[in-house]
Amino acid sequence: MRYQEEYRSKLVTADEAVKAVKSGDWVAYSHFVTTPRVLDEALARRKDELSDVKLRGVCSLYPVHVALADPEQKHFIYNSGFFSGVDRKLQDDGMSFHIPGLYAESPVNIRLGNSPAINVAMLVTTPMDENGFFNFSLSNSYERALCEKAQTVIVEVNRNAPRCLGGDQECVHISEVDYIVEGRNDPLFEIPVHPPTEVDKKIAALIVEEIEDGACLQLGIGGMPNTIGQMLADSDLKDLGVHSEMLCGSFVDLYEKGIITGARKTIDRFKMVFSFALGDARLYEFVNNNPACAIYPVDYTNSAENIAKNDKQISINNAIEIDLYGQVSSESVGSRQISGTGGQFDFTYGAFRSKGGKAFICLSSSRKVRDKQISRIVPTITPGSTVTVPRSVVHYVATEYGKANLKGKPTWQRAEMLIEIAHPDYRDDLIREAEKMKIWTRTNKRL
Repeated sequence: MRYQEEYRSKLVTADEAVKAVKSGDWVAYSHFVTTPRVLDEALARRKDELSDVKLRGVCSLYPVHVALADPEQKHFIYNSGFFSGVDRKLQDDGMSFHIPGLYAESPVNIRLGNSPAINVAMLVTTPMDENGFFNFSLSNSYERALCEKAQTVIVEVNRNAPRCLGGDQECVHISEVDYIVEGRNDPLFEIPVHPPTEVDKKIAALIVEEIEDGACLQLGIGGMPNTIGQMLADSDLKDLGVHSEMLCGSFVDLYEKGIITGARKTIDRFKMVFSFALGDARLYEFVNNNPACAIYPVDYTNSAENIAKNDKQISINNAIEIDLYGQVSSESVGSRQISGTGGQFDFTYGAFRSKGGKAFICLSSSRKVRDKQISRIVPTITPGSTVTVPRSVVHYVATEYGKANLKGKPTWQRAEMLIEIAHPDYRDDLIREAEKMKIWTRTNKRL
């Protein structure tokens, strides 16, 4: 093959490749399922040779060895743009930090230099194809931007990584790669599927009744969006489309049942558009070399302008809590980072601008904290918590007790609508707090 000689010249061990990292460098990892594992372990082994090395990743699903090897951060500082359970545990132990930001803006921040300059990019890819290209596989968030701006590009080849067709910017050519590492071909992380709760089913049913033939779907991370996908798979809806930052397993069911066709999409017709895939082996097999799917960088998928181009765009996301003003916190509990802004703001903002579009924030009315049950609808956001979606952007809010369209509503009406869908045990207390906050009038209902 034409590129085999160049391939052999750049093929090194992981321990050789990570020698490219110098003290003071910024190192970027690829994301989600494609977080590099062999390179991470090799870099961790260099701990005592390095100082002040900063790393950025997104939602690592595997142990982060550079952080675990250096709990006092004398050598490495690990940062994540969206926290996974792994990242949260590291944070609790003082070993990880969050990078706030809108997911859609990530590539432009890298290209314009708003983000720190990347010295070394370490990216998991598929094996090289006959034309000399390495495919970024299941994550195309801003990998191409990293390749353009990094001084050194290292690819970690995993033969188990599916090849995801573009779309756009889904590959890097061998001429742009400095080192190639053939990894262990580890199996890809699979998200465990939990059966939906009765609360999940009630909320999902409220959302499903709002979805029409020809709607275009975005499903976020979590059990609720998956439950909605499962209900849609049992519906008689027709010609649904997909424009979503994440591709999850529910989309496979909908496609195989003929419910997803993409025939009525305005852009990328007949294509299931996504920026990363996260699910099980069945999903990863489905996307491999599948022309029904198109992977794009996140500044395309999450562009509010692009989201709005497809009619009846439906956005479905989870939240931690919402206050009586309609402010949504979806990423932290107090100062403890749970996840990240991700694309929730992008799709909430963009879906409303779609003709016939609807953006839903879904949450159970209460949750258990240790031995205490507390309301998720609160007078004001918990101090220290992040407002992920401001009240001016929120469209629909849904709990198991109903749904509320907050658009265009004054504060007293918002408070009333949210209290109506709060858990009954907390409604009287919420009314009392609304009165103190001067967002309750004599015409409000006495619940």
